[in-house]
Amino acid sequence: MKHLQKNVLGIIPARYASTRFPGKPLAIIRSKTMIKRVYEQVAEVLDQLWVATDDERIAEEVKRFGGRVCMTSPSHSSGTDRCAEALELIEKQTGERFEIVVNIQGDEPFIQPGQVKEILDCFLSDGTQIATLARIADNIEEISDRNLPKVVVNPQHLAMYFSRSPIPYVCNQSRHNWPKKHLFLLHVGMYAFEVDVLREISKLSPSPLEQAESLEQLRWLENGFSIRVGLTRFRNRSVDTPEDLERLLKEGFPG
Repeated sequence: MKHLQKNVLGIIPARYASTRFPGKPLAIIRSKTMIKRVYEQVAEVLDQLWVATDDERIAEEVKRFGGRVCMTSPSHSSGTDRCAEALELIEKQTGERFEIVVNIQGDEPFIQPGQVKEILDCFLSDGTQIATLARIADNIEEISDRNLPKVVVNPQHLAMYFSRSPIPYVCNQSRHNWPKKHLFLLHVGMYAFEVDVLREISKLSPSPLEQAESLEQLRWLENGFSIRVGLTRFRNRSVDTPEDLERLLKEGFPG
């Protein structure tokens, strides 16, 4: 079995100013903050793990529980851009040179360590520039949900397109039969990058498809970068609002 022999840096972008859930990283979930839960889960897999934030309150919390944190600009429009700045700051501070950066979503307190292993396995395939994950859709409701982006891949497991619409369209079938006729993949929003690729994509301007679908990864595809898609067996559940968190806890998610 091949093993990944590369220096990996994990970064959790975290910001305080969320329109729908201000202060989300500091929300308490069964006696721990959300950012602490994410950090602890991922630290089981990655030795080099940092939180990248622009807020002193988040930075102080990370220091309190013994995590690593770096302060980044408040002007970033995406977690990817924040990761690119954090990479430069961390390499300068530590003197290390990394080969892969994993961008971990800070609003998924129930992330599983196995997902980090799955995304890193994508780099066992030669030529991987960017990696992400997808899972098989369970039903037509998930396929139709615009908040659950879909992805189609080629035989080499490289992404061909991402969309909020159901893709592909299955002709001559009622929608409820679609999951029986085709394997629909739901995108899981975790990314890993070769460091040089991360530096390049952080310089790109928003693209037409990205603006149409409001999906950042389309910018990378439009500019000729490849995205390898690994299949995950885990279900991700992000927290966008206080109501999301309340619902997840009622459903009995681990904690």
